Amino acid sequence: MNAAAVLFDLDGTLLDTERSALASGAEAFAAMGIPLPDGFLLQLVGKDHATCIGIIHDELGDVDTTTLDRHWAAASRRRLQAGVDAKPGAFELLDHLHRLGLPLGIVTSSVRDSADLKISRSGIGRYFSTVVTASDVQHPKPAPEPYLLAAARLDLAAGRCVVFEDSETGAQAGQAAGMRVVQVPDMLPSEGRYATHLAPSLLDGARAAGLWPQS
Repeated sequence: MNAAAVLFDLDGTLLDTERSALASGAEAFAAMGIPLPDGFLLQLVGKDHATCIGIIHDELGDVDTTTLDRHWAAASRRRLQAGVDAKPGAFELLDHLHRLGLPLGIVTSSVRDSADLKISRSGIGRYFSTVVTASDVQHPKPAPEPYLLAAARLDLAAGRCVVFEDSETGAQAGQAAGMRVVQVPDMLPSEGRYATHLAPSLLDGARAAGLWPQS
């Protein structure tokens, strides 16, 4: 192991929140009477808010996204308040990395309020030295800025950090930042174009990166 820090995406990587987010989105569109093409919401996985709005306008036309945001946020808050599940192996891996003394960070495309609620409801906040959200950067994933900011906050060179991601967008951001990327796909399959290691689970990915004991 030669990592000096480990940086994690939040939704779909550490937390099983992507399905909940898409269910909230479906509820929001239904509340506005807007039918959705099959698979439309999957296009939004891993994207920041501005990119999602662009996709919605491109695909669905002149949608009142202010009202849509309000419906979506209300549905999301209701689901998140009911509880947030961690992905399999998440707490085991975080405990292990914490015992190793590695600084840990979260780098997410969620805005600050949403990220804070998810972190609070899931109980993972105690592990992390820094949290970078879409609210903290001008150029979100797939640009490298979020990961570079996290490395700077930890006072580490980017090349000494390992990234865990589920989406192509996030993996591309980690690679562009010059970091090793462990990709564990969640809702969408991947061929690992941007990944150093492509794995079926967090612990398998950590093992491939030398961050978890070999079985």
